[in-house]
Amino acid sequence: MTYMEFFGCAFTAFGPAFAMFYWTIMHDPIRIIILIASSFFWLCSLLFSSSLWFIFPNKDWVFFGVLTSIFFQEIFRYLVYKILRKSEQGLRQVTETNSAITTSTHLLSYVSGLGFGIISGAFSLVNILAEIKGPGTMGLHGGNEYFCLFSALFTMCFVFLHTFWSIIFFNGFDTHNRMLVLYVIISHVFVSCITLLNRDELYGTTVSFIFIITIISGVLSYRIAGGTKKSFTVLFQFQRKSSVNIQ
Repeated sequence: MTYMEFFGCAFTAFGPAFAMFYWTIMHDPIRIIILIASSFFWLCSLLFSSSLWFIFPNKDWVFFGVLTSIFFQEIFRYLVYKILRKSEQGLRQVTETNSAITTSTHLLSYVSGLGFGIISGAFSLVNILAEIKGPGTMGLHGGNEYFCLFSALFTMCFVFLHTFWSIIFFNGFDTHNRMLVLYVIISHVFVSCITLLNRDELYGTTVSFIFIITIISGVLSYRIAGGTKKSFTVLFQFQRKSSVNIQ
């Protein structure tokens, strides 16, 4: 039973991320390098925020820890943006002429955002997965029995959010649109701070708000990347036709 819960939560949290990696990144070594590099930058943000939290005298101010973590994550997201924009010319020289990594203005932000999301999700859920693999831990230390499931849902949403945020964030600087950059920062603060309600086991309220922000961010990043209602309809019809042919 414990291993069923373990794999269920793991696949819920990282199943979509694995599918995105498999279909859009795994076949291109340059994308893999960018994914790993962006993950390293997120780790650097974790190092800086953890160091600041370590020397901070009042450990009861969790809100301060959340804000500093967000601050460093967005600083390093900006550093990733600057480095990737500076290295675009070099990427064109080491990749094929028609490679999407050099022709798409949003692919770099998508790959780096997914790297942020995967490593962020791994660090947020790995300890919980280690606990629920056994023996007999439906609710950690007598807590809510749905804690593990909601933690997996939160992780899945944050993987998506970091991907969407990077697309929006990069485009905001490319087009000098401060509103897009502010949206990323404000929504990041909101969804991170609202998770503090989980201390009172208000998981349903928390995950509902996070789902809403995830959908809004997804639609916004889809439009920024050039997606339209017509293209979405065509893609949906193609996937439906493909599934019918497989059956």
